Amino acid sequence: MSAKEEILSRITSALRDAPTPEPIPREYRTTSDMPLAELIELLVDRLEDYKAHVDVVDSAQLSATIADRLKDATSFVVPHGIDETWLADATPDGDARRRTDAPGAVLGIPELDSTDAVLTSSAVSIAESGTIVLDGTPDQGRRAISLVPDHHVCVVPASTIVRLLPEALPRMDITRPLTWISGPSATSDIELERVEGVHGPRRLDVIIVKGL
Repeated sequence: MSAKEEILSRITSALRDAPTPEPIPREYRTTSDMPLAELIELLVDRLEDYKAHVDVVDSAQLSATIADRLKDATSFVVPHGIDETWLADATPDGDARRRTDAPGAVLGIPELDSTDAVLTSSAVSIAESGTIVLDGTPDQGRRAISLVPDHHVCVVPASTIVRLLPEALPRMDITRPLTWISGPSATSDIELERVEGVHGPRRLDVIIVKGL
């Protein structure tokens, strides 16, 4: 008998006389009928509480808003599947600041570490917790590009906002590398001094796009 088999055998033996566990109540909310305008308002409130900067714009304003958020960056990275129309104002005539991360031409950690900002889309956002989920699809890219640069500009299509976590889960492919973001990266030391940028970007700009 292997060590693993012996351990499992002992556990089975120890639990043989254990009482049947009580059923787990699952009476929590799984759906919401909150109107979109209220969903956006709730998400904005939560994100701002986490010290993120939030813009709510129409799709026609998206390119100009992205350009404004990236105007101070000396360089920025985008995933290879980003919608190019989003960058019409940010990268006129092939802005040299732009770096593209693509399969077969991925940026290394030193390159990402020297990049000021990153622009991505998002998969789904949970208004009640102020959480944005990235799933690594082509318009969001590898996890590394959203975690290493110091400034993350994240586009949230309004159609991807839900109120509750149980509403968000069916929209996700749990086999994909999911990144859950609730505000800029931050932690507190033993004296409760807030330190930002420890595990990811210290600045998070969220652009919620109505009509997208």
